[in-house]
Parts: sequence; C-alpha cells; structure tokens
Amino acid sequence: MITARERPVSSQLVAQTTIPRFFKVCQNFTRNSLNPREIPSMVHQVIAREGIGSRIHPGMTIAITVGSRGIDNLPLIVKSIVEEVADRGAFPFIVPAMGSHGSATAEGQRELIEGYGVTEEFVGCPIRSSIEVVCIGETEDGRKAYIDKHAFSADGIILFNRIKPHTAFRGSYESGIMKMMAIGLGNQQGAEACHEMGFRILGQNVELFGRAILRNAQILFAMPVIENAFDETQRILAIGAESITEEEPKLLREAYSLMPQLHEKSCDVLIVDTIGKNFSGDGMDPNITGTFSTPYAGGGISAQRVCVLDISDETHGNGVGIGMADVTTQRAVGKLDLDSMYSNVITSTVLGGVRIPLTMESDKEAIQVCIQTCTEIDKKKARIIRIPNSMNINRIMMSEVYYDEVKSNPYYTVESEPEFLEFDVEGNLC
Repeated sequence: MITARERPVSSQLVAQTTIPRFFKVCQNFTRNSLNPREIPSMVHQVIAREGIGSRIHPGMTIAITVGSRGIDNLPLIVKSIVEEVADRGAFPFIVPAMGSHGSATAEGQRELIEGYGVTEEFVGCPIRSSIEVVCIGETEDGRKAYIDKHAFSADGIILFNRIKPHTAFRGSYESGIMKMMAIGLGNQQGAEACHEMGFRILGQNVELFGRAILRNAQILFAMPVIENAFDETQRILAIGAESITEEEPKLLREAYSLMPQLHEKSCDVLIVDTIGKNFSGDGMDPNITGTFSTPYAGGGISAQRVCVLDISDETHGNGVGIGMADVTTQRAVGKLDLDSMYSNVITSTVLGGVRIPLTMESDKEAIQVCIQTCTEIDKKKARIIRIPNSMNINRIMMSEVYYDEVKSNPYYTVESEPEFLEFDVEGNLC
C-alpha cells in the first residue's frame, strides 16, 4: 500500500478535492428500431426489390464490404446479405474495407471484423483480407483511385456500411457509401491518397474518389444502415450504384435528424468511461462530446475538462481520441497500441488524437484533477456529466447540482437519488 507521503506530488495536490454526489438519469429520445428477428426478412425484401437482386447472377463472385465500425446487429446483417447472395447462385466473400485501420495490415483488419462477430463460421463465407490494391481509374482532376485487390477481382461488389455524420469534416457525403469506396476499399494507399490534402477538403476528395470508383468498379449496389438515437438498427436499404450519388445526401440528412445529443449544451467536466473504435472512428464521437480534432466540424457539448477513464477491449489497443481528453488514467494508457494508433493518424494527417493527456493513477484522481483545474466555477458544486461511452448516452449520470433542474424536465427521467460514487481501494470506480 502506498502511503500518503509516498504518493506523487500531483496526487497529493488533488487529494482533498471533493467529488460531488451523482444521480442516474435517462435522456428521453424517440425510439424506433428493427427487431433483430426482422432483419433477415428485411434484407431479403430490399434485395428482392425490382432492379436490385436481379443484378446478382448465378456463378458470380460477389465481394461484400465490412468496415471497422461497431454497427448494431453487424454479424446478423452481413450473414443475411451473404445468404441472399448465395441463394441467387452466386459466391459471396467478405472484404474488410477500413482504409488504414487494423494497423494497416491484412491480419489486423481481419482481426477487427472477427472481433465484432463477423467470422467465416458465422456468416458462412470466406473472408479475404489484404492491403494490396489495384488502380481502378482516375478522379476528374487526374489522381489515381484504388480499390482492394480482392474486391477488384470480384464480378460484383456490394457496399455494406452505416451512414452517419462524420467526426472531422462536413459535406454532402460524410461517413457513408462514398467514403466506404474512397477510403474503406482503398486500404492504406487509397486512404492516404484521399487524406493527403487534409480535412478542409476531405469532403470534396471523398466525392471525387468515390465517383471515380463508381465509374470504373463493378459496384452492384449499396446496402446502407441508418441507426436511431440508441445506435440501434432503424433502417436497412438497398440502392443501385447509379443512384448512390443522388440518394446518399438525403440519407445523411436523415441520420443527422436521428443522432442523439447530450441535452445539456455545456458542463464543467465531461467524464467518458470508455473510448474505442467500436464506438467511433475518433474513439469518442465529437458530435456528442465536442472533442473535435479539426476545425472543420463542430457541435456536441462544451466542457471545460474532458476525462477519459479507459479504452475498450474491442478497439484492440487503438486509443485514437484519447489525445482529445484533458486527463486520463494509467489503466487506459497501459492498454494503448501506439503503432496501431500512429499508422491510423499518419494516414489521416491529424495527429492530435494520439497525444497522451495528463495521466493519473486512478479514476478518482483523474476526476479530481478535472474538477480542481476548472476555473470560474464553484468547485464544490461542479457541473459534471458522466457517460459510459459516446455511443450509449440514453442513460447517464449527472452531479447533484443538476438534480432540481432536470427532475421536472421532460427531456429527462430521473432514476435515482444523488449518491457518492463508489471507488475501490485503488481509487477506481466500482
């Protein structure tokens, strides 16, 4: 046991900082979603629609893209697409399509999607992972566009992905179908080509490279997913290749309208229990947390201090986003795979997300530092919001000062009385 005298000076400086009591609260959002039991029939319906399923012919080899994001019902949706393709006499296979993620290696990318449950045994088809690419054509301004060699060799490609707001830029096409082609299918080389001019014009580049791939690759159709405020599957669609450029901006607007937000516009301290690639490409979605890594996008809550306590097991050490926090813990830093993180940000050209924040020994000390270093507040009545991660923000915790404000607010349902947080002997949250 470390005695008070042996503790680092930084720990001693915040030892007397009071952490207020917290209460549990439910943020109220509209909730419409597909029951998982409905998903196979929904996939069948949208593919069977006139002009979609007829593009799949017996004997064709069909590449189906799977990215690096934690999409709700991911294995089940992919399995359902595979079965529909096979039922039409074609031969489906999975292509990891995630740019530089998974340490920009074939093994790392395969490991990522298998970690989400997309395994050959479950989905019923091979996974063909490679970082090798083929030049498929050129953009309108003369730059080479690339796609994965296995996707290139297929008779047809089905683009499966989610559509949602991006975390670092704004445009007609953000996280969605065009980005899946321009960056996801391009592997390391394509992602680097798209990012090399920076995020200020990334939206334009996503469209330019996406259009080049649409013109030259055997894209059959896209199957985008839109999720509700609980990150649950709300819609599954099928869009013919010729309609992608027109339809995706409409779906992006729909995704914006469904995206959850913290109802409070500002706070003194935001505590994020866990970050990871399974929650957001930025570890914690800045559209929620306000922790944007570029000046080309904005939104989310405004917090004086952001505290990250841990990284998820599913992110396999890729703690990109931790650099946007002010304070973190030794536990989180000890899990970081710096090589994976560095390959990710070198490709994206945005380095801030991998910087190591002020690091404290425990959750308690990390929270205390955040409170202690806030300015122009009553530290004994700090306005603190705690979320489990940026994907699940319907049930959160708020410090006691909010209690009277929210208990009669229709946007909230209070679920407990204020109580002190419980810490173990090491100072970590129980």
